[in-house]
Amino acid sequence: MRSRTANRSGIVIRRRVTPAGDIIVTLLTPQGKLKAVARGGVRGPLASRLNLFHHVDVQVYQTPQNDLASIRQAVLEGALTTLAEPERYAFAHLMAEFADALFQEGEFSEQAFELFAGALRGISRQDDPEWVALVMSYKLLGLAGIVPQTARCARCGRPEPTHPDPLAGQLLCAGCAALPAYPPETLDFLRNVVRRSVRASFESPVPDTQRPALWRALERFVTVQVGNVRSWQQLVPAATAPPV
Repeated sequence: MRSRTANRSGIVIRRRVTPAGDIIVTLLTPQGKLKAVARGGVRGPLASRLNLFHHVDVQVYQTPQNDLASIRQAVLEGALTTLAEPERYAFAHLMAEFADALFQEGEFSEQAFELFAGALRGISRQDDPEWVALVMSYKLLGLAGIVPQTARCARCGRPEPTHPDPLAGQLLCAGCAALPAYPPETLDFLRNVVRRSVRASFESPVPDTQRPALWRALERFVTVQVGNVRSWQQLVPAATAPPV
């Protein structure tokens, strides 16, 4: 007989408190996403453990009649306290919502869990959390198999496009584009970030002045390919600023 109780270790990527005082969380685990509820959790010790970005070990219980598993116990395995800093929290929240949009419940991906955990560690520790968030966002896209077209124009198919596509976040040739070409550093990043190692990308950051265009391209591409991610507007204003 299949056991109704299971232990899972994961990172809280979504948290909601209901009017009844329950805490509904989504965890990203090596076994995929897990959505569960801690009933009456706001009135007990689980309230402080089931916070965003916390790495927790939970015991969940599920009956055949309920789609949502219930959390019986939660043990805090790790917390990155610096993510509470405003300049880091915004990017950590963006990464959490991004991962939630990219990966579905029941999809096994230990690599996705490790990549996301590494992104949070980088955002919490590095001097340039924005660059960490940019690099790791594109890395998560690549892992999910959703990669922007950079070798050919997204409209006509001509090789080696160099101009931004303001509608779909990809690359256009000079004949199809209405905006100026990207600077060389931005083009190099877009063409190579998915296959380049994280370390190599961190060591060659794109100048701050070029990053708003990268955020816009990423926001457009994700919206078209995956769906709307609200954190673009709420937490990274530069991502949706109109082109100059």
